[in-house]
Amino acid sequence: MTNIIALILKRQRKFPVSIWLILSLITFTCINSWQFAQADTPQNAPAELKNLLTQIDAAASQGDVKGVMQFYDPNFTHGDKLNRQALEKGLTALWQRYPKLKYTTQLQNWKSQGNAVIAETVTTITGLPATNGNNLALNATIKSRQRITGGKIVHQDILSERTILTSGTKPPQVEIKLPQQVKVGQQYNFDAIVQEPLGDDFLLGTALEEPVKPEKYLSPTPVDLQPLSSGGLFKIGRAPSTPGSQWVSAVILRNNGITMVTQRMEVLKK
Repeated sequence: MTNIIALILKRQRKFPVSIWLILSLITFTCINSWQFAQADTPQNAPAELKNLLTQIDAAASQGDVKGVMQFYDPNFTHGDKLNRQALEKGLTALWQRYPKLKYTTQLQNWKSQGNAVIAETVTTITGLPATNGNNLALNATIKSRQRITGGKIVHQDILSERTILTSGTKPPQVEIKLPQQVKVGQQYNFDAIVQEPLGDDFLLGTALEEPVKPEKYLSPTPVDLQPLSSGGLFKIGRAPSTPGSQWVSAVILRNNGITMVTQRMEVLKK
């Protein structure tokens, strides 16, 4: 095995598998309390809403935690059982680790519901390697639904998410095959396929499955990389016996790079 693999393994005994999942907390930061008419598409959304989303993306890209948190209700709740305090703590930790993230939010659809606004958005988050020694590049796509009342976000649910972290001069290009939803106790396939030829390179890797819990957002998960005998990871998993959200992740390392991918999978009742 080459020296670069030994060096990476020595430097990063614990890969920050959980820290990037904090991204799901910040996919959408605010919508004001205008009284909108019923609407199904972003084309019907007022110019003020579109402008506001642009302004919020800019604020989030600057890492302004206080500026973001002013738009969250004191009694904010989250589908992952997070509260406002946990959100602020997560944002602070995330933006300290990745100080150069860029946010781009697209409004998918929205509607009025009594005195509330329900909005679905897709946010893309990208981050280049930082100059502070953290050489990880980041790319995430998250779809979420928000309930807004009185100019404050009162509840948020994550509908889907995928996050990729890469490091090195040539990280593996990995295609993930994972169902978005499974039933409790159902068997499923999880494939992480390396797309380019490996040549003489060795592959190390592992697959992880974790329940989505508030305490997991800030705790790094240790991983045990094993030699891979083929061009990727090919695992058969079984959904837990209780409904909920799961994070399913793959970590794959080759001679001159490493790729870490995580995707959310929903476990439904039968």
